Amino acid sequence: MDRSAAFRPTTPNLADGLLAAVTAVAVLVGTARLGGRLDLAGALPLALWLGLLLLARRRWPLAVLLLSVQAVIVFRTAGLTDTGWVWPVSVAYAGLAAAGRSDRPGLPWAAAVGLAELAFAAVWETTAGGAAPREALASLGAEALWLAVLLAGAAAHRDRLRWHAARDEQILRAAREQELETGRRIAEARLDIARELHDVVGHTLTVVGLQLRVTDEALDDSPEEARAALATAQEVRSAAVRDLRALVHVLRAPGDSPAEPAAGAPELAGLVDRMRTADLDIRLETTGDLAVVPAPVSLAVHRIVQESLTNTVRHAGASRAEVTVRCGDGRMEVTVADDGRTPPGPDPSHTPGNGLRGMAERVHALGGELTAGRAEDRAGWLVRAVLPVPGFRP
Repeated sequence: MDRSAAFRPTTPNLADGLLAAVTAVAVLVGTARLGGRLDLAGALPLALWLGLLLLARRRWPLAVLLLSVQAVIVFRTAGLTDTGWVWPVSVAYAGLAAAGRSDRPGLPWAAAVGLAELAFAAVWETTAGGAAPREALASLGAEALWLAVLLAGAAAHRDRLRWHAARDEQILRAAREQELETGRRIAEARLDIARELHDVVGHTLTVVGLQLRVTDEALDDSPEEARAALATAQEVRSAAVRDLRALVHVLRAPGDSPAEPAAGAPELAGLVDRMRTADLDIRLETTGDLAVVPAPVSLAVHRIVQESLTNTVRHAGASRAEVTVRCGDGRMEVTVADDGRTPPGPDPSHTPGNGLRGMAERVHALGGELTAGRAEDRAGWLVRAVLPVPGFRP
């Protein structure tokens, strides 16, 4: 449907009133200019009737045209007026041609009514009117030419309105798409921030708490071990401050690089060392050069291992954990397995928390796959992630 026509007002307004008045005056002036009769029983009531009909042209353009043409035919054949067939109804013709829609074309109807009126006029002029064929042809030829110009102008105006409506709709659609894209990017940014805060803060508090517990247990019997635990807690706190500072820098200046590099795969050895305690032995095995892994994948690998080990410390009660990172053949594979006790009942992966959900979002954003749940061949929990790295051959 033509949207410009669909939303066009259908009730008379001031412009319609002025157009009706101008039409009535124009019919009288045109009759006088063409040497026709101006009397109270002919030209005047016809002019008023044609003007009044235009007040309904927006709602019923075809009916207005038919009634206007009928009025002209009645007044001409009754001898009440003697000038004009098409031109007194010019506004009605133009209104129907310009008001056409895809489901209700107006231009063909206007052309058909015009041809029918001219055909009737030709027959009437040469028979009842007593005009010579040459004279009738000259008179009606001018009116036919006027009708063609009128309909062409109305069609051009209609097409111009449609073009403006289509352009406005395109601009509106583009604005809506841009708004949706902006909302999507904001949502993605919020998820990224939430994941970073959860991973950094959660891991830091877990490791600091773990080292403080070691300090408390070793303070009397092994002061050196207590001091080492405190040093580890301080190191973890400093790393968390650097990560948070980098995150704040990105939020303040999104187009700039962070002031300090984010955590990545090369820092996994330090991460494992900080989380290793006398009660939890963590082994790390890597294959390939982790230093040349692309930054987004490197960060994702670090966060997956970090969150997995944090969950092991918090919930598993494990004594041993194994971290395996392999890169090659265009992908990276990360596996974190522990021998801890898993909660009874349904698989906890069916109702993931923020940490597991964040890992899944990171992996899926990079086109990878993540599985997490009870290990099938042994007790404990297993997290496995596969991240594609197209074209990467370490």
